[in-house]
Amino acid sequence: MKITVESIYADVAKIRETSPLVHNITNYVVMNSTANALLVLGASPVMAHAEQEVEEMTGIARALVINIGTLSTSWVAAMFLAALRARDLGVPLVLDPVGVGATSYRTKTCRDLIETVPPAIIRGNASEIMALAGQDARTKGVDSADSSGAALEAAMRLNEKTGSAVCISGEVDYIVDGAGVIRVENGNPMMGKVTGLGCTATALCGAFAAVNSSFPVAAAGAMAIMGIAGEIAAERSEGPGSLQVSFLDALFNLSEDDLKSRIRIGKQS
Repeated sequence: MKITVESIYADVAKIRETSPLVHNITNYVVMNSTANALLVLGASPVMAHAEQEVEEMTGIARALVINIGTLSTSWVAAMFLAALRARDLGVPLVLDPVGVGATSYRTKTCRDLIETVPPAIIRGNASEIMALAGQDARTKGVDSADSSGAALEAAMRLNEKTGSAVCISGEVDYIVDGAGVIRVENGNPMMGKVTGLGCTATALCGAFAAVNSSFPVAAAGAMAIMGIAGEIAAERSEGPGSLQVSFLDALFNLSEDDLKSRIRIGKQS
């Protein structure tokens, strides 16, 4: 898993140049914010969840992002249809298991989906990753009560079972894959005060997976630019409200020099 500032920025440039279509089946809370984040990064977002069209939409997408934040019976059916189509076409699937462990319905839905179509990338907080792996976790609805480091063992088990690159987000982000563990230490605590930024990170993983078939490297790149944009935004903001706007501006204007001066990434020893 070789990852450098140059390789991350090369992926950013590729996203900006090719504008890959990222198909999102996501939740009501974050549709606008994740679509805007994908757009300012350079990707082309689409939010489609009707059973009647998800297979067709997946057929023209470069990545599929499934986020279970606001589940319903029809949306679950659409998620499975889209995931199966993505598997058949070789379109990378990125899964955000929002709130897994909080209710049996969420947990069963996610586990069934992973068993049916193992994702390219699974990105969640510590409690979600631990619950997916069958480990006891402390959750507060969709929030984690565990640190990201506490989920490393669970992420390794999940990777072994599914083959997915597993990304644990938190104060430190970890990306786990059979070749090892990458640490990303970028970000700002104020980001945790803005709803949907975790979901935004998942969407950005989709954009990176659309241009880089090394999925752990794609996830690490997405988390690094997410954190760096968050740092820049926090420096320009008076609070979480202005941070939301500044984050989009920072992502839009992100340069290679920003990465070089700020990135804190490396392999876990």
